[in-house]
Amino acid sequence: MLRTYEYVGKSSWPELVGVAGDSAVATIEKENPSVDAAIIKPGDSYLTAIFCDRVLVFVDSNGIVESVPTVG
Repeated sequence: MLRTYEYVGKSSWPELVGVAGDSAVATIEKENPSVDAAIIKPGDSYLTAIFCDRVLVFVDSNGIVESVPTVG
């Protein structure tokens, strides 16, 4: 059975690509208080399941956001 999820608030932050990870996390949590954002560094392990209250912020070795952070 396929479930659809309805996100509350903003769910994608393309404008944060190229920004420092810590700053991106602060922006995400300010713009959508219903999610928790977490920085994922190269080599970090993380649960690949989809969570409607989580945003993974993938950064490069310099701590810069390298892909669009999205809810899930």
